[in-house]
Amino acid sequence: MNRRKKIKDIYDKRMKQANLKVNPKKAKPKYISKAERAKVEAQAAEENSLSDTTLADSADAITTEEPT
Repeated sequence: MNRRKKIKDIYDKRMKQANLKVNPKKAKPKYISKAERAKVEAQAAEENSLSDTTLADSADAITTEEPT
């Protein structure tokens, strides 16, 4: 009985470890380096500035049109 129990315990322990390795808990987000975060922020700022300038240009075009 003890031999079977020991083998079963070893088997259960290995299966539990294998299942944890296959399906890890995703509690923490993936690490993003400081340089990568700076690059993403720069791209976001560039997109915002581009959209702001296009909005400003279109607003200027609307206000400069002369009504007939």
